[in-house]
Amino acid sequence: MHSHHNGLKTAALLGLLTSLILAVGYWLGGSAGLVIAVLISLATNAVSYFYSDRIALRAMGARPVTEAELPGLYRIVRELATEAGQPMPRLYVSPALQPNAFATGRDPEHAAVAVTVGILNLLEPRELRGVIGHELSHVYNRDILISSVAAGLAGIVTMLANLAFFLPFGGSDDDDGPNPAGLLLMMILGPLAASIIQLAISRNREFEADASGAALTGDPLALASALEKIHHGTARAPLPAGGQLTSAAHLMIANPFSGGGIAGLFSTHPPMAERIRRLQEQAALVRRW
Repeated sequence: MHSHHNGLKTAALLGLLTSLILAVGYWLGGSAGLVIAVLISLATNAVSYFYSDRIALRAMGARPVTEAELPGLYRIVRELATEAGQPMPRLYVSPALQPNAFATGRDPEHAAVAVTVGILNLLEPRELRGVIGHELSHVYNRDILISSVAAGLAGIVTMLANLAFFLPFGGSDDDDGPNPAGLLLMMILGPLAASIIQLAISRNREFEADASGAALTGDPLALASALEKIHHGTARAPLPAGGQLTSAAHLMIANPFSGGGIAGLFSTHPPMAERIRRLQEQAALVRRW
């Protein structure tokens, strides 16, 4: 029931985001604007679908790692993939000293799991297993595709709003085009609404990956312990926001940037304390059964 509810919620949010794109496109340029918005949406989704893994791995400077280099990591991933009845993903290591991890790829057959040097040095094997379970769950739940599509759709709204400032959408010789005040309001509120919807999708999928990952490993408290350590580690060594890293941040198990104050309200990740609390509740429920 929990997974079904999260799936419906994500589908509804994606539908809302797509509707926002179509509404903005139609408002700016009528039928022509609507067609342009649809074509841009399809092109952006295609790029996100096929190339999200390369973008994320490049952003973190991750390199492929062999089983001879990290036999413990391979053992954990292989055991969990076998337990789930899924193929072995490609494994990568990023030189970043910040403790973090992410999974990417459009499906289990094209998946990659990456961990940083920082997380390998910080976590105990049991905690690392909890993190890998979380990341594999993102793959099995198709969250990488969902997140990439959501990010692409949100970007379209922002792009349309920016184009509206430079291009004469709706014409200028009659009263059918957008009025300047309405156009300015749309340029501000459109991207803001798209970002809020995208954040809701990302946070919803993080909660789901925590729950399903903990179910896969059978050890919710291991992931809770790992998240607490990762939270303190990322706070001590935040990564600089910018470039491709910004577009890949939503894939990581914890927000890699400094997320204090108002910035925390616009984080791609839910509050860590809430994630840990839910995992502790999940562990208590498992013990009760």
